[in-house]
Amino acid sequence: MPTSTYPDPETVMRSVTERIIRRAISASRKTGRDIRISKTSGGRGVPVTDLDSETIEGRERLEQFFRLVKRHYTFSGLGAPEEKDSINWRNMCIPLPLRILRMFQVSISFILKGTPAKNRFFRWMGMHIGRNTEIMQGVWLDHFLPELIFIGDHTLIGAYSQATVHAYEGCGRFRYGIVEIGSHCTLGAGTGTGPIRMGDHVRTLPGTTLSPYLPVIKPGSVVGWAPPSVQLPQENKTE
Repeated sequence: MPTSTYPDPETVMRSVTERIIRRAISASRKTGRDIRISKTSGGRGVPVTDLDSETIEGRERLEQFFRLVKRHYTFSGLGAPEEKDSINWRNMCIPLPLRILRMFQVSISFILKGTPAKNRFFRWMGMHIGRNTEIMQGVWLDHFLPELIFIGDHTLIGAYSQATVHAYEGCGRFRYGIVEIGSHCTLGAGTGTGPIRMGDHVRTLPGTTLSPYLPVIKPGSVVGWAPPSVQLPQENKTE
């Protein structure tokens, strides 16, 4: 799995989620909306205002909520775009100025080659990139919550692959989770993944879609499809 010099993914997940909760509490009070956070993709969840760390009761509920930190969470109740006082889900992740900065950052990352400088660029954005890892041109690593991306040592991410930590489900509902890719992995060009826990020495074939089908991949696995059958040409027969 990713190098031990990284912070624990669950610790980062809690920090990110607490930040979103604080922004959700502020938005809920401003608009009067019942914004909720759930530990499952379809659960009703609990009101974010019940998890206000500024109050004694809220801190206690918050600690109870995080007794077991999950690898994914869902926020709901933001409202559909045309509803009165609806809340833009993007603003729940990051404020507008930072979002604009990251849009420029991710645009630049598309054209950078797989060099150590590119790894440093992604680390500057907040991602956790291992040693001697190569990320080819055209790769999109989710810039909305980059802190939730962990890639181990000596791993190759093929060109035009995608790793996203979030999914917007419409009507003011979005979820996010940790993308954790192990060491010595090879992701073929065009591989697409969402929140996942991928072991070491995993290989994916070009064009493989991992999310949402494979939330966990065991170390040493090869993921893809069976190769198409090939019918060899028959020798010309003389009558």
